[in-house]
Parts: sequence; structure tokens; C-alpha cells
Amino acid sequence: MILIVVKIPVRPERAEEWSALAADYARAVSAEEGSLFFEWSKSLDEPDTYVCVEGFRDSDAGAAHVGTQAFKDFVERAPVLVAAQPQIIYVDAPDVPGWGPMGEIQPRG
Repeated sequence: MILIVVKIPVRPERAEEWSALAADYARAVSAEEGSLFFEWSKSLDEPDTYVCVEGFRDSDAGAAHVGTQAFKDFVERAPVLVAAQPQIIYVDAPDVPGWGPMGEIQPRG
């Protein structure tokens, strides 16, 4: 699995445009054959920062992703919406199939 986490600081005055772009992008990526998951979250500490967490089946799926029109459109439109250069963590974890249960917390009551 390829795990990618990206922190994206968004210009507050462009937040509405960002939300539309992010929603469209999430739908497109989630529909890709090699996509395992794709989620946007908003930072609690930095209210204008969004965090993208995405997983792809393998490096081939990740390579296919960056070749999609959705990715190209996203990176073309994003620069006027961001407040600073996004920061990324990219991990190639071939033995990890995706999400698993967290043993320390289980629902009660």
C-alpha cells in the first residue's frame, strides 16, 4: 500500500472554492481502480489547513493516480487557493493492506 498524507493551508478568502475543488477531487480519486481510501479533514489547530489522507493499492496505482486528469486539474487549480506550499508524507508500505482495528479503543455501552 502507498500511504500519502498532505497538509494544505488554504487562503481563508478562497475557502468556498477550495471546498468545491476538494469535494470534486475526492470523488474522482475514490473512483480510481487502485484507490483504497481518500479522506479530507480540517485541522483542529490550524482552521485554514486541510489534511488529505489517501491510500493506493501499490506503487503502480499511485503512478496511475498522478497520470489522471483529475490529478492534473487539481494541481493546476490549487496554487491560487493555497496559502503556502503543501507538506507531504509518502510511505510505501507493501505489507500493509489498509486500515485495521485499533486495539486500544473499543466501543462500550
